[in-house]
Amino acid sequence: MSFEIIRDPLWDTIRVDPLSLRLVDTAAFQRLRYVRQLGLAFLVYPGATHTRFEHALGTYHLARRALSLLTERDLGVTREECTVLQAAALLHDIGHYPFSHALEEIGALHHEEVGRTLITSGDIASILRESLGADAPERITALVRGESTSALQGLISGSLDLDKIEYLRRDAHMCGVSYGAIDADRLLHALTIVSDPDSGTRRIGVLEKGLSALESLLFAKYQMYRNVYWHHAVRSATAMYKRLVADALAVGALGAESLASFTDEGLLAHLAREERRPLLEALQRRQLYKRAFESPAAELPENAGEWMADDRALTVRVENALARELGLAEGELLLDYPEKTQMLGLDIPVLRRDGSVRRLTAEGWAGSVNLPRLSEEFYRSARWLRVFTARRLTLDRNAILELATATPASLVARLDAGTALLA
Repeated sequence: MSFEIIRDPLWDTIRVDPLSLRLVDTAAFQRLRYVRQLGLAFLVYPGATHTRFEHALGTYHLARRALSLLTERDLGVTREECTVLQAAALLHDIGHYPFSHALEEIGALHHEEVGRTLITSGDIASILRESLGADAPERITALVRGESTSALQGLISGSLDLDKIEYLRRDAHMCGVSYGAIDADRLLHALTIVSDPDSGTRRIGVLEKGLSALESLLFAKYQMYRNVYWHHAVRSATAMYKRLVADALAVGALGAESLASFTDEGLLAHLAREERRPLLEALQRRQLYKRAFESPAAELPENAGEWMADDRALTVRVENALARELGLAEGELLLDYPEKTQMLGLDIPVLRRDGSVRRLTAEGWAGSVNLPRLSEEFYRSARWLRVFTARRLTLDRNAILELATATPASLVARLDAGTALLA
């Protein structure tokens, strides 16, 4: 089998097999060259212009390395399973929207659901069925969505999947920061296949000696969220972009079904052709909204502000009402509370030095492993609730906290009655 060689700034040499090269050459995969991995983070970190294309190739590369190590140890992995797994690693982000995850925060279909259609129909499906069998697209989709019964599922979607290792290393490298330091080699060598102690099914696990490398993954993820992904200026640009697209969808200037067909610049060019949009002009000139209020989740009552992440329609109504009260135009005040996510969702079987297998879950190991507790503490300090405004303002902290802790029903009642929200 002949391989094509691709030079990569992170992993040096990536060897691509003939099947994977055919998948890379499809139009759907080539679109990823023009979809930035970190959305609008390049407005803060100029080097963050890398794309989903490089990331997908990097994840494929890590899959090949991991599978090589697993097969060396004779853990019962077949050649067919390896080939399917490699295709899943390559295609796991095929359905991503322009500017990364932002549009999922306004209710757009999850990128993995978009990816299902792209993998199970069209050119990609034809190549997979021809090369790997009639059910190959469905098997790969199951791996991407975390629904496969394969013992290798955890490499594609799980607590320690290859996607996380790749994007944390690549994002840190391209942003020029040192936060994404992960002992990737140690993690890959610590991967194994074990029988789950509860279900008895074979699944990806980790050797006990690899737990220190798992800690490096947790610390890196926290640092990247705090300093890059949820950086205040990145979140300002993201909030502006979300409102820009949401408004365009609301007036029919965009169709939800077409979002995943655009590239980053293609979407912005489409919006620019429709009509003058102040938010678009501000983004293109990097005139980002300023912080009028901010507070870390750690200082907020439990569940405060979750309606901002969960109820897009209510959030826009509140934004518009607050803007009017402050003498701003609609769209000149934006609420931002990143969608709730686990800093490190743990569910990993660990092969201990004595040969026993124990699951490391959110409950942790009393007296020994405190990763779950650290994960929650990191998450609450990295996630911030913010109010951004087009011009510099300072909002009363107590008034915003009162709004954040209000129930959606009470907010709707106040909006319907025309009651001032900052009174």
